[in-house]
Amino acid sequence: MAFTPLPGTRAPVRVWTDPYDIEPQAARQLRNIGALPWVQGVAVMPDVHYGKGATVGSVIAMRQAVSPAAVGVDIGCGMSAVRTSLTAADLPDTLSALRSAIEAAIPVGFQQRDDAVDPRRVPGLEQAGWAEFWRRFGELDRRVAQLETRARRQMGTLGGGNHFIEVCLEQGGPDVGQVWLMLHSGSRNIGKELAERHIGVARRLPHNADLPDRDLAVFLAGTPEMAAYRRDLWWAQEYARRNRAVMLALLCGVVREHLPQVSYGEPISCHHNYVAEESYDGVDVLVTRKGAIRAGRGDLGIIPGSMGTGSYIVRGRGNPDAYCSASHGAGRRMSRAQAKRTYGVEDLRRQTEGVECRKDAGVVDEIPGAYKDITRVMAQQDDLVEVVAHLKQVVCVKG
Repeated sequence: MAFTPLPGTRAPVRVWTDPYDIEPQAARQLRNIGALPWVQGVAVMPDVHYGKGATVGSVIAMRQAVSPAAVGVDIGCGMSAVRTSLTAADLPDTLSALRSAIEAAIPVGFQQRDDAVDPRRVPGLEQAGWAEFWRRFGELDRRVAQLETRARRQMGTLGGGNHFIEVCLEQGGPDVGQVWLMLHSGSRNIGKELAERHIGVARRLPHNADLPDRDLAVFLAGTPEMAAYRRDLWWAQEYARRNRAVMLALLCGVVREHLPQVSYGEPISCHHNYVAEESYDGVDVLVTRKGAIRAGRGDLGIIPGSMGTGSYIVRGRGNPDAYCSASHGAGRRMSRAQAKRTYGVEDLRRQTEGVECRKDAGVVDEIPGAYKDITRVMAQQDDLVEVVAHLKQVVCVKG
């Protein structure tokens, strides 16, 4: 579909869904963002919904400024996936043992490792740059200096909430039944701690005193506050990328232990909460993708649905009106609290039938019914991405 302009904003706000489907709180957030003097434009993805700091499913292009609360506290959160040589026929009839092995190899929820991951001991993991990456921890905001041990022990851990690890089967086409591995996670506690410290600094800066929303406080180019934030931001984004790489390598190892004949393709990885330096119409901008992936021409990306509906591997079309972006998933249609009020464990069991996963009260807020229809979301962005593969999970691990 083509975009629809959101009226009443200074900068253009282009919407890839029916504007009437945007909840009033989210629409107010988008108008507040579009009113900021530093904003070049905003692209609103079809999975849009109200979020803390800024609207989830928004792509914000700013000139010489960035808002740390818009980026959010899970800096670098994103997806990784790899296609395997396996097919559905190779999988055992019962998948509970495979799920248990994944949970044993990769800590979930609030768990962390007893010792830091040694990259040299993880088969298939990229080996370059680890020593330099950890050396740069000492250059981060001094207020997180005491968190290095925790950050090291959380490297290669999943976390909770909407983070997940899945074994999926390709749906339709010549490769129907092909097995994929997929996961969703970010920069763990260290990303959160860095974000919260910089958000606090931004709110106290004089030029942010009269903003319509204090969560939209920005750092300005050429200031020490901006330099410090960007230093920590880039590091946290790299932490998130490496965290997913460690988990994907461990996941591949678990599957190999159960099915030794497996081989793997080239992994796909994409952030969906991050900042990038890009240029549009000759203007250099800092693009914040808050629940959105980069979908430049030819870029491979991952768009998940929910723990019962499946996901998509996509290739970007490079649409500049959307700042070369696409949605990061289905997007929530109800809050976690509302989901718990609306659904129970029996609903969860029905909606995840056929998936080896948790089916208890602790994950009811992640029930598929709490999310938008991923099929409709994909249809609304056919000018942003093309579908490479449609996947359906058969194992889903959550924290």
